[in-house]
Order: sequence, then C-alpha cells, then structure tokens
Amino acid sequence: MTGIKLCGLSRIKDIEAVNVLRPEYIGFVFAPASRRYVNAETAALLRQALVPGIQAVGVFVDEKPETVASLLNGGIIDLAQLHGSEDEEYICRLRGLTAGPLIKAFRVRSQADVLAARESSADHILLDHGAGTGAAFDWSLIRQLDRPYFLAGGLYPENVAEAVRSLRPFAVDVSSGIETDGRKDGHKMQAFVEAVRGA
Repeated sequence: MTGIKLCGLSRIKDIEAVNVLRPEYIGFVFAPASRRYVNAETAALLRQALVPGIQAVGVFVDEKPETVASLLNGGIIDLAQLHGSEDEEYICRLRGLTAGPLIKAFRVRSQADVLAARESSADHILLDHGAGTGAAFDWSLIRQLDRPYFLAGGLYPENVAEAVRSLRPFAVDVSSGIETDGRKDGHKMQAFVEAVRGA
C-alpha cells in the first residue's frame, strides 16, 4: 500500500490532526527560507505530541551535515530529507555522522534527472517538480522507473488517487495541497488521506 507523508507541519493543531489520520510520515521543514520553517526546539515539542508509529521526517536544504545528524541522533526526527544540492560526497559525510535513513529529493525535468535519482545512494528518493511549488512534473518520465520513490509536487485530494493508481509510488508527499491560506487544513488533510487509502 502506498504510504502517506503530510509535510510542513508547524502547529500542535497539525499534530493533533495527524494523530487521528495516522499517515506513515509527517514532515518538519528546517529550511529557514521556507514559510513552513520550524526550529529544532519547536520540532522537539511537536515530536513529543506525535503518537508512536508515525515517523517524523526533517526537510533540509544544503544544511551542515552536523546539524542534520544531531537532529537524527537526538531522536527529534527519524529520517532526513535532503532537498537542496546535496551530492554523493555530502551523503557520504552525513553517513559518517549518523545511521539515520536519508531521503534525497530530485527535481524531475528530464530523463537524466530520473536516472540520477535511480542511482542515488540515499535510502529513499523523492521525485518533485520543485521546492514547494505545488506544481506537478511530467509523470510519464517515471513510468519505467524500477526503484521505489516518494512522489511529490502538485498533489491534492482531487488528483492523488489517480497518481496512486497509475504510478504505484512507494509513498506520496503533500504540503501545499492540504493548505488553506498558507495553513494546514484538517479537512483537506483528511480528504487526502482518504483518497490515497481508497485508491
């Protein structure tokens, strides 16, 4: 069954919603440039309120490996998602600091991007249109991909069932698609989860 990641959570209200919906993953954004940014202290408080069984993912953009490792090793997050220009050398350095699982995000524009994702040494790959743009990439580019992946970009309660049925991703990742006026919307979160599970 396709997993679900609800990303960009920043309030206790968001955590209360996911505790009921039980997605496989939730995401905290540690990139200061993002409007969904949370600091380590806030993430720790939110994590404490999260029910067991939901894994917390930290989203980073070209962060120092030591910072990423400290959040993994400190138990604030379970996985680290690398959403910047982190290369294989960076991943190797990070692995020297932590045993925590890594997700490497790739912007898909061409078949070359898909090939690069396929060859990544990260534990998981995430395929996206861009950094939180809310737009979808050309899904036809990944129909032959033989590696499990998180699908992100342009997913909403209205179209995610189609994505699950046609692509069979390992997991789907959503942020802006479950927001109203820049805040997580409990009704949209529920509709998204129900759509994925119904597919």
